[in-house]
Amino acid sequence: MKPLFAMMLLLFSGFLPVNVSAGGGDVVLVPADIQLDDREAIKRGAKLFVDYCLNCHSAALMRYSRIAQDLGMSNDEVSSQLITTDAKVGEMMKVAMTAEDAKRWFGMAMPDLSVIARARGVDWLYTYLRSFYRDDSRPWGVNNAVFKDVGMPHVLWELQGLQVPIIESHTDEQGNTSEVIRGFTLVEEGLLNSAEYDAVVRDLVTFLAYLGEPSKLQRLALGKWVLLFLAGLLVLTLLLKKEYWRDIR
Repeated sequence: MKPLFAMMLLLFSGFLPVNVSAGGGDVVLVPADIQLDDREAIKRGAKLFVDYCLNCHSAALMRYSRIAQDLGMSNDEVSSQLITTDAKVGEMMKVAMTAEDAKRWFGMAMPDLSVIARARGVDWLYTYLRSFYRDDSRPWGVNNAVFKDVGMPHVLWELQGLQVPIIESHTDEQGNTSEVIRGFTLVEEGLLNSAEYDAVVRDLVTFLAYLGEPSKLQRLALGKWVLLFLAGLLVLTLLLKKEYWRDIR
């Protein structure tokens, strides 16, 4: 029973809040609560990704045509809504910026985001995109509570606005004092209110989750039929067992 108990404990721990070190303290990851079978959310997230992320970050493992196929979009819809360059529908989601230009402007080559949701987790991404704050000491004027001293500008600042951190001093048992970010205060309003911005970020994270494992959409659609088949098979199996054992008794 011990291995079974350990497995159950491990599975249960996946639903508990996760703390990550940031800004000298701990930041609790906020559950993203995405619905990967929500194709409309994925569509909205794809548009956000193209408008705000694809200028610097590629998704070189994904073709535009695959998005059209998975989300029920025509090639014309993909061309008009998701392609802002001279790329063709059958091509990968790449960026025009070269690695050399990225290093010169940002200090490093911009990472491809094809599997970022699988590498970081959707809760990390959701919390990260909500945790930028003004920091005049940084080159882009912002920092992030989840990813301290991040080199990325806050590309969604016009939607969210600008916020400053609420910092508290924390002293541990050894007497060491550190600063902990306990929340944020909005000092410059954006185009969206807090709830609207959270919804936008959730859509973007949903698309990033889809990017990391596009075949999961098919598995989710097929899964309910598999469960129905297994339920029916269970009923038939129980009836067959009852028939076999009736004469033995």
